[in-house]
Amino acid sequence: MFSKLMMLYFFLTHTIAAVENLSFTYNGFKSANLSLDGIASFTPNGLLRITNDTRQQKGHAFYPNPVAFKNSTNGTAFSFSTTFVFGIRSVPTLSGHGIVFVLAPTRGLPGALASQFLGLFNPSNNGKATNHVVAVELDTIYSSEFGDINDNHVGIDINGLRSVKSAPAGYYTDNNGRFRNLTLVSRQPKQVWVEYDGEKKQMNVSLAPINAGKPRIPLLSLNQDLSQIVRKTMYVGFSSSSGSVLTSHYILGWSFKMNGKAQELVLSQLPKLPRIRSQKDRSIFLISVLPLISESIIVFAILGVFYLIKRKRKFAELVEDWEVDYGPQRYKYKDLYIATKGFRDEQLLGSGGFGRVYKGILPKSNSEIAVKRVSHESRQGMREFVAEIVSIGRFRHRNLVALLGYCRRKGELLLVYDYMPNGSLDKYLYDHQETILNWTQRFRIIKGVASGLLYLHEEWEQVVVHRDVKASNVLLDGEFNGRLGDFGLARLYDRGTDPQTTHIVGTLGYLAPEHMRTGKATTGTDVFAFGAFLLEVACGRRPIEPRRPSTEDMILVDRVFSCWKETDILEARDPNLGWEFIAEEVELVLKLGLMCSHSEPAARPTMRQVVQYLEGGVAADLPNLDLLGIRSSALAFAHREGFDDVLAMSCPSSVDKASLLYTSSSVAASLLSGAR
Repeated sequence: MFSKLMMLYFFLTHTIAAVENLSFTYNGFKSANLSLDGIASFTPNGLLRITNDTRQQKGHAFYPNPVAFKNSTNGTAFSFSTTFVFGIRSVPTLSGHGIVFVLAPTRGLPGALASQFLGLFNPSNNGKATNHVVAVELDTIYSSEFGDINDNHVGIDINGLRSVKSAPAGYYTDNNGRFRNLTLVSRQPKQVWVEYDGEKKQMNVSLAPINAGKPRIPLLSLNQDLSQIVRKTMYVGFSSSSGSVLTSHYILGWSFKMNGKAQELVLSQLPKLPRIRSQKDRSIFLISVLPLISESIIVFAILGVFYLIKRKRKFAELVEDWEVDYGPQRYKYKDLYIATKGFRDEQLLGSGGFGRVYKGILPKSNSEIAVKRVSHESRQGMREFVAEIVSIGRFRHRNLVALLGYCRRKGELLLVYDYMPNGSLDKYLYDHQETILNWTQRFRIIKGVASGLLYLHEEWEQVVVHRDVKASNVLLDGEFNGRLGDFGLARLYDRGTDPQTTHIVGTLGYLAPEHMRTGKATTGTDVFAFGAFLLEVACGRRPIEPRRPSTEDMILVDRVFSCWKETDILEARDPNLGWEFIAEEVELVLKLGLMCSHSEPAARPTMRQVVQYLEGGVAADLPNLDLLGIRSSALAFAHREGFDDVLAMSCPSSVDKASLLYTSSSVAASLLSGAR
C-alpha cells in the first residue's frame, strides 16, 4: 500500500510540474484538442472560427486542461508568453465586437453576454474583483459605457471591460520607431504577442501585420502584479461576440508557454482566411462567344437584354455621389424586395401617416428585419437627412432598437431595423393578449427604457431628445426586454425648421406643458413623457381616456395623485397584476411618475437620477413628495390646465396600428446637439 501511495504522489507531483511548464503550438487547428462552446467551431481547412455570420451570439475556445499560474511556495504569479494570428471578416468598416485573449478560472465563462460584453461578462458581474479574469481585447466597436477610446483599439482588461490600459490599434516600426496605424477589420490577418514577466510584474502586448515580425517596442506595457488577480490554476483561450453586423472572427494559429517564450508560429503552415466572393455578375463567356453564335441565339440575347433592362428598372435605386461615404449602411432595394416577398400584404406589420412597416428575412444572412417605407418627393435637405440616419445607426445600446441602414428610390425612402418579435408594449397593456406581463417583466422594461433615455440624453456624443416616449414606441425582443424605438426619423425628415423653437410634436397625454406653450423640446420634456409612461405601465391605462365619467378618472396622473393623497397609492395599480407584485417597486414607480409629471421642468428629476432611483428599487429612497410641491395644482393636467387647448389642437393620438413597429401617427423625435 505504501509503495502505491508513493507512486501516486510521484505521478501527481510530476503532473503539476509539467502543467506549470505547459507549452503548446497550433499551426492551424485540424487536429487541435480545444474545448469549444457557443458558436465556436473548426473549419475544414483548419481555422478556429469563434463566431460566424450570425447576430448577437458568442463563442469560446479554451485549452481543455487547467494551467498552474501560481508558485505553490510563495503564491506569486508565473511568467507566461503567447502569440496568435487572427483575422476578422465583415462588411467594410463595420464589425461585430472583436476578439479577446483571456485567462479565466473557468471554461465557457457562464452567464457572459454577447455584443459589447464580448462573451466575457454581464451587467451584474462586470468589474467585480471576484471574476479573477485577465484579458487582452481587440475591440472594433466603440462602447462609451466602458470608456473605450475609439472603435479600433487594443486594451488590457482586469475583471471588467473598462480597460486598465488601452491604445489605438497599430505598431512601432523597428527602423525609426514611428507609429503606424492598423485597422482590425481590414480583413487581413495580424499577429499578437502577449508576455507577462513574473519577476518584473510587467505585461507587454504587441500587434503587427502577419509578415512584419514582433516589434521591439510593445504597443501596451502594464506594470501590475497579477498574483492577486489569477488563481492557482486558470484556463487560457479566446472569447468573441457578434452584434448587429454579420461578422466572423478567426484564429489561424496559436502558441503558448508557461515560464518561457512561446514557440514562433510557422506562418507558411497557417490556413488561409476564406476568400471574399466577387460581386460581379457578368459572364465573360457571353462576351467571348457572342460574335460566334447564330442569328437565332442573337434574337434570344436581344430579348434577354430587354428583360434585364425591365428588371433593372424594377429594382432601380436613387444613388448620388455623396452617398458613397454611407455605403456600409446602404441596402440594395433588390435585397429588401426579396426579404419582404415583394412587400406583400401578409408581411405587413403596421401602417400609419409615415408609411408602412414590413417584416423581412434577408436572403444572404437569414436574419430578420423590419423595413419601413416612407414617401418623400422633395430632395431638399436629403443629404443632411441621410447623414442623420447614419448617425442614428451608430447608436449602440441594448435598450434602443438598432437602425441598420437605409435605401433610397425615386419618391421613396426605406429604413431597415432589427426586428422585434414580440411587437410593441402597448398591445400587452391594452389589447387583452393571452400573455399578461407580470410585474417583474414590467419593472425590467421600465428600467431598460430609462437606461436607453439616459444614453440618448447624456452618454452619446450628441444630446438626443426623443419627443415621443410612450408604450407603443417601446418594442419587446424575444425575451420581453424593452427597447425604445422610433427615435429621430420623422423629425429629421421634416427639415428646414429650428429644432429649438418648432411646432408641437408628440402624442396627447405625454406632452409637457412648456412644450405645448413654446413648441420647444428638451430633455425635460422627455422626462415628462417618461413620467406618463411610468404611470401607464404600472396602472395599465393610457394617460388620457376621454370616455371616463369624470376628469379625475379621465386623466391618469390625477387618478394616481388622488390615490396617494386620499387612500393608498397602490390602489392605482393595474388590477391585472393581481397580488403578485413587489409593493415597494410599484410604489416607487407610481411616485416617480408623479415627480416626472411636475408642471415645472426644474422640479423634475434628470434621467440619470431616474435610473438611480429605479436601481435602488425602494420608494423610501425618493425625496418627500410633499417637500417637492407635488400637489394637485403642480401636476400637468390638474384642473384641466391647458387641457381644453390641447384637445382643440390637431395633435394625433397614440392609437394606431403602425405603433406596432417603429412608427406612429405622431411626429417623432429630433436630434439636438445643443445644451442639455
